[in-house]
Formats: sequence, C-alpha cells, structure tokens
Amino acid sequence: MNENIVKYTLRVDKKLLKKFKYICEYNCRSINKQIEKYITNSVESFERKYKEIAID
Repeated sequence: MNENIVKYTLRVDKKLLKKFKYICEYNCRSINKQIEKYITNSVESFERKYKEIAID
C-alpha cells in the first residue's frame, strides 16, 4: 500500500451514513472516494479563496 495513504476512523450517525451511502451509489463512488472528493474540493476552494497551504 502507498505510504502516503493514511487511515482515519470516522464516527457518524447510522441514519446519516445510510443516506450518504445512497448519494455515493448515485454518484458511482465508494463512501471513501466520495469523502476524498469532498475533502479535495474543500482544500481547493480554501486555497483559491486564501492561498496555497504549505505542507512540509
């Protein structure tokens, strides 16, 4: 596995997760890929509005 991939545990309400899973299936994505897409969009939006985030 890629050493740059990090595992993260998410705690969420069961009903909310079922609804989110429905959205993921509608978008032909896994739950993980949908969350990754939202995170990517959030970072890109932030960096467009403010500045690029420097990471060591």
